[in-house]
Amino acid sequence: MITYINFRIIIGNCNNYIFAIITNTNIMLVQIDNLPQYLKAAGIKPSVQRLRIFDYLVHSTDHPTVDTIFIALSPELSTLSKTTVYNTLKIFQQYGIVSVINIEDHETRYDADTRFHGHFKCNQCDDVQDFIVDQEQPIIASLQQHLIVESHYYLKGICPKCRLDQNKYNQNQLN
Repeated sequence: MITYINFRIIIGNCNNYIFAIITNTNIMLVQIDNLPQYLKAAGIKPSVQRLRIFDYLVHSTDHPTVDTIFIALSPELSTLSKTTVYNTLKIFQQYGIVSVINIEDHETRYDADTRFHGHFKCNQCDDVQDFIVDQEQPIIASLQQHLIVESHYYLKGICPKCRLDQNKYNQNQLN
């Protein structure tokens, strides 16, 4: 069984202090009760390496790359190679249990949350965060006669933490 847990972080600014309030609809976490059974139900043979890679993805909120997963898991899986991680993620993608995120041309990230949602990448710390998109297929007047088969929502900018760090740096420079 797959369970989705949603939180919302409301970020504001009061007297030049940035604050965050966690409510219940914007950070998206995936919880799966029985990983071997979930992989089998998807048509994937649950080997030890596949289970660990998928478990890592499910418990990751940073949308890891092949390198990130390899570095994290290689100490416990001595036979793991980058090729194995790459091939496993390709299988997961083919069976629809992992989404590929290509915000940058040179970087491929992976997400176990396959529901429709958007991604924000911070230009300073490279953190990638999920956000909820209200409509899966927004109405775009000039494309009403088109059949849209795939869409992605990627935003780039500066996250609240980096903005706060930047503000602190600027204030220190003035003092």
